[in-house]
Parts: sequence; structure tokens; C-alpha cells
Amino acid sequence: MSGKIKILIAEDFSLLREDMSELINTQPDMEVVGEASSAKEIIYLAENISYDLILMDIEMEAMNAGIIATQKIRKNNPEANIIFLTAHETKEIIVAAMGTGASDYLIKGCESQEMLYHIRRSYEGRPVMQENIHETILQEFVRLQKSERSLLFFINSVSKLTPTERELIRLLLQGCKVNQIAGIRNVEDSTIKTQVKGLLNKFGCTRTKEVIQIIHELNIEYLFLSE
Repeated sequence: MSGKIKILIAEDFSLLREDMSELINTQPDMEVVGEASSAKEIIYLAENISYDLILMDIEMEAMNAGIIATQKIRKNNPEANIIFLTAHETKEIIVAAMGTGASDYLIKGCESQEMLYHIRRSYEGRPVMQENIHETILQEFVRLQKSERSLLFFINSVSKLTPTERELIRLLLQGCKVNQIAGIRNVEDSTIKTQVKGLLNKFGCTRTKEVIQIIHELNIEYLFLSE
């Protein structure tokens, strides 16, 4: 590898984005090649600018905007190197974020040199994680061994949902019945029933109530209701 590490920054707080950009651009081996303040913007930059690594905020225009953006970016480019840099450090957010295939997860407020160290290690293909993040992922790995219906399994299934299936879950979470959803989407009941069947197959469930119950148990309603 040669030349500077080309970095994209996704952060909706302009002052923080400017501070990170200034810090990175003072490094002899790094440069910021693009900045975004929303999921839509970072997805566009990732598709149109040559980069080595993305610093991705999670909560931008929506609470899970960075996670959704990462899913879309890595769907088009599975090798995309993405580090989450966020204020969120709950177990659910951490595992949902790392379930996208991101290389690292940093909590905002860390020392500048620590952030730069993590960037360099991820670029070299040797990412490191903060101790609490590593412990959270390790605990989830143990839980994954015990139950297929773990958060990682569920998030992986979520990443494979179509926009229509995501909308179905959003409406189901709001308590809508099949006939109500059909009315909202202006289609026949039979069409919704077919779509629901495909949704259940992806999650290995037999009833929509099971899917909704899992979402509530894992506390990840935000993945659908904030879109």
C-alpha cells in the first residue's frame, strides 16, 4: 500500500465533522476526500469517489441512518472498510452495527490519537476494537452459539429484506392487520399475504406475531420505525 489513506467522513454535526477533517488532513499519511451529513450523501460519495476507509456516524437524519448506509454500501462493495464513530454504546446498537460487516467501532470522545491509530490499523487490515466493544461482540458470539435466533442472525436477516418487506414490518409494528395494510398499499389482500409469507420464510417464522415479538425482545424497533 502506498500514498495517503483516502477517507470519507459521514457526520451530521458540522463542527465535529470539520474538526475530524482538520485533524485527519494534518496527518502526513491521511487525507479527507469527501464529507457527508446524511446516509444518502455518504452512499453517493461511496459510489462515486475513490476511497480507502469511511468514518461513519450512526445517528444522522435517522437514529439508524449510518447502519442502513453501511448495509447499502457493503452490498455494492463487500470490501468497503467502514469504522463506526458514534455516541451510542448500547449492546443492541453495537451488535447491529458490527453485524453489517464494519471493521471497527469507536465511541465519540476518544482521544484523537486513538482514532488515528484505529484508522491506520483498519487500513492495514489489522483492525482493533476498544475493550468494551470487543467484550460486547464476544458475548454475542457466545450467545450465537447457543441460539440461532440471536441478534446477529436477526440483523443479518434484516439486511436481506426488500423495501416492501421493511414497510410491512413497520406497519405490523404499528398494529395494522393484513386488510389494513392492503388498503394502505392499495393492493389486494392476497398480495399482502404472499409478501408476508416471503417475510416469514426469511426469518424462519410461521406467524407475523413471532417476528414482531423478536423485534420487541431485541429492542430494535428503531430499525424500522425511524425510516
